[in-house]
Amino acid sequence: MKVTTLVSDRRYFGVDAMTLRAASRRILARVVGLPPERARISAQALRHDFGVDSVVGNMLVNELVAEGLLLPNSRQDDFHVQPGLFVEFASARVVEPLPRARAKMLVAKACQLAAKFNASTSHNPLEIEAVAVFGRYMSREPNLAELAVGLVVRSRARGRRARWGRTASISDGADELRSTFGELSTFLRVRIVNDLRALPRPFAVVFEAEP
Repeated sequence: MKVTTLVSDRRYFGVDAMTLRAASRRILARVVGLPPERARISAQALRHDFGVDSVVGNMLVNELVAEGLLLPNSRQDDFHVQPGLFVEFASARVVEPLPRARAKMLVAKACQLAAKFNASTSHNPLEIEAVAVFGRYMSREPNLAELAVGLVVRSRARGRRARWGRTASISDGADELRSTFGELSTFLRVRIVNDLRALPRPFAVVFEAEP
């Protein structure tokens, strides 16, 4: 299971990361072992588990319902719990935010890695045409919750592929790219596309391969 990462200075559903993780664990403890139809919790119990008052609690419940973690029940102020979604938050890592200076260093490393990947990973049928950054990195925020990096890929020219040994499939090649770049940092979120226009705007191209 992929581990969810929460950032210590961010708020989720109106509460801080540590509160969300602790409350999710308490909610799961209430419903563990129960059949789905009995996995319910009252609004009062939710407020207690999150340690909030009625005003904040009502807003919290509305957000949890909107995000699908809770489903309204026929009884007022009673909700069905979606345990699988709460598990993600209950087992989440809580980390300090990524300073922009460090994010810039990671971008530079991503560019170096792209050039190295194109030059040396000849068994992979894909090569990196461009690297672009998008998301929060394009804001002026001094601290980031994540670093979103887009890899624009193209088929590796046959003359640049390995002449001996097994050549990976396109799917395996994409998985290798995600894994290779993911090793740079747990903050990195990699999106692989075959057209720069498929990335969310605004974005900035930080690496371009030779034609």
